[in-house]
Amino acid sequence: MSAKDIFHDKVKNALVKDGWTITADPYKLKWDEDENLYVDLAAEKILAAEKEGEKIAVEIKTFIGKSTMHDLHLAVGQFLVYQIALEEKEPDRSLFLAVPIEILKDIFLKPKAAKLGEKVNLKIIGFNIEKEVIEQWKM
Repeated sequence: MSAKDIFHDKVKNALVKDGWTITADPYKLKWDEDENLYVDLAAEKILAAEKEGEKIAVEIKTFIGKSTMHDLHLAVGQFLVYQIALEEKEPDRSLFLAVPIEILKDIFLKPKAAKLGEKVNLKIIGFNIEKEVIEQWKM
């Protein structure tokens, strides 16, 4: 199991403030008989109007490495691996990548990254580091 991201608790707090209940920290996925994967968080939210629960898994990324492109490669690759494993275990749970709101704006909303996001069905949560709130959902 990998170490918690430096923004782990901030994202967790932001999700709780947004009405989500954290159901796993971390959320374990099975890749095969010998390998497990650990998504940072799992959360559920009861939708009062529909009386149905919405379930998500959230992988948190900081983008504070030496290269933005390297961080992008790692984040999207990890997202795709988790997405495949999640589809088998719990196809009704949506996977999200959580990044600081500045990263969402500076990287993922630019044309090429937006096109990449569309191709791989990348869902992103943009969170405010200081306020510990979710500012934008990109689906």
